[in-house]
Amino acid sequence: QVQLVESGGGLVQPGGSLRLSCAASGFSLEDYAIGWFRQAPGKEREGVSCISSRDGRIYYTDSVKGRFTVSRDNAKITVYLQMTDLKPEDTAVYYCATRGYYCSDRRVSYDYWGQGTQVTVSS
Repeated sequence: QVQLVESGGGLVQPGGSLRLSCAASGFSLEDYAIGWFRQAPGKEREGVSCISSRDGRIYYTDSVKGRFTVSRDNAKITVYLQMTDLKPEDTAVYYCATRGYYCSDRRVSYDYWGQGTQVTVSS
């Protein structure tokens, strides 16, 4: 059974950092891409970052480039999203999701989703 569990969210001041974790079970990271998405109140869910399985390619949305870093630990079956220099506009519920092999910007192509973790950036 495929399962994704996010953790690491919380309240942080602007300029602060957080590291989100996406713990996976029921499949191998060597066969599936993991995407990070976020949804702010009243807004559509948007893609933040993604790491592909076979070629290891990494993608970021423009607003987080240079501030967020995605990585994975295949042995622990966990994907991380290191977030630095956080801004109030990063406030959202963050989700991880998986699809086969390669990343996609089509949200509907992701088959399994975690329950989300809240990130709040505020002074």
